[in-house]
Amino acid sequence: MKIIIAGAGEVGFHLAKLLSFESQDITLIDNKKSNLNIADNQLDIKTIEGDSASISILKEANAESSDLVVSLTTSETTNFTTCFIAKQLGAKKTIARISNAEFINCDIDFKLMGVDELISPENLATDEIKLLIDESAFTNSHDFEGGVLKMMGVKLELNAPFVGKSVMESASVFPGVHFMPIALKKENSDSTIIPRGDTVFCSGDQVYFITDEKGLKELYNLLGTVKQNIENIMILGAGRIGQKLANDLSNNGLNVKLIEINIEKANQLADELPNVMMLNVDGRNVDLLEEENLQNMDAFIATTGSSETNIMSCLMAKSKKIKKTIALVNNMDYFNLSQSIGIDTLINKKLLAANDIFRFVRNGDIVELAKLNNMDAEIVEFNVSRKSKVLNKKIVELNFPREAIIGGVIRNNEGIIALGEFKIKLNDRVLVCSTPKALKKVESLFL
Repeated sequence: MKIIIAGAGEVGFHLAKLLSFESQDITLIDNKKSNLNIADNQLDIKTIEGDSASISILKEANAESSDLVVSLTTSETTNFTTCFIAKQLGAKKTIARISNAEFINCDIDFKLMGVDELISPENLATDEIKLLIDESAFTNSHDFEGGVLKMMGVKLELNAPFVGKSVMESASVFPGVHFMPIALKKENSDSTIIPRGDTVFCSGDQVYFITDEKGLKELYNLLGTVKQNIENIMILGAGRIGQKLANDLSNNGLNVKLIEINIEKANQLADELPNVMMLNVDGRNVDLLEEENLQNMDAFIATTGSSETNIMSCLMAKSKKIKKTIALVNNMDYFNLSQSIGIDTLINKKLLAANDIFRFVRNGDIVELAKLNNMDAEIVEFNVSRKSKVLNKKIVELNFPREAIIGGVIRNNEGIIALGEFKIKLNDRVLVCSTPKALKKVESLFL
């Protein structure tokens, strides 16, 4: 595919990096040469210095023959204009990054403006955090089709009944199977394992599951834990993510304290968020947080613009025995450290945004895509069409690569954990977890 990315900031550069690994034809546009230097030195892509909302710049990038134009600058006006011009020039599909949340669920048809899709990294991060608060025992989560199937990630503790048992032995504990392990990484290992029936769970394993609602209860039992009741939440940082998160959680009946060091901003938000307790204190000061009953919180979420501040404050909160800690990080080098440093979950909005855009790049009838944090694997949701080679075949009959596994099937809005004798039908939505090595072969089965 020929893809144009406007904006070489955090999200744009990371997306360009991911797509360059896919051997796509990438052109990256930015009006600052300094933003393009790293891409020039590290990636095998074309770069253009200039304003992406310029007709001449988009013509230089050959927008008229592009398959996808993604505008990810920090300016919504630039993003809308870039998409409009690119569409007029002949681009097949356009995606615009927005920061104004009201654009997401409004009645305006942005396709009339030449914008096929809208993406908000802040909204994606907020939704991810809310899912993790709802299922507090897990470190990562993702809903498919509104939650009829869920992807859940967890680190196995020594006392978990899972430990020492194989996948088959763990599943036999319950009369019906409502969950499927899809990826696993051993402690102190960089290798991602696609588990099979004889794979044995060990203490310290990071494991991802696909499950339905019944399976969630089973997983809690097999993890040797119970669903923690999260009622009191402290949020550090009142940026876009912190504000929206505080507003949404408080509207759901949770007790939320939002910390903002800027007094003017704190006073303004106190009026705008009447159900949230605003605190104008320095969130890096442990004594001040303890005065605000930090030790009585069920969850601590750090969303400031500083990865280091977020990590350190979450570590401090964890030392106070807080059940759930979540830190927003921008630095990808930190992203893979969450389990080893003791924080429950690290959230990276640029990775979430790149994943969301990725589904428009993949081949086949792909509905959704989710990359697994800290693993070299991803879940792809395929729609089964008449041309799919898997149509009307049992899973056991498929020539499926060893490095991939079917985690579940969505049929008529019902989530199904599908085993070997399950027959795939037209319009089924099949969730496949695959390593990059096997993905091309998996895609060929659904083309």
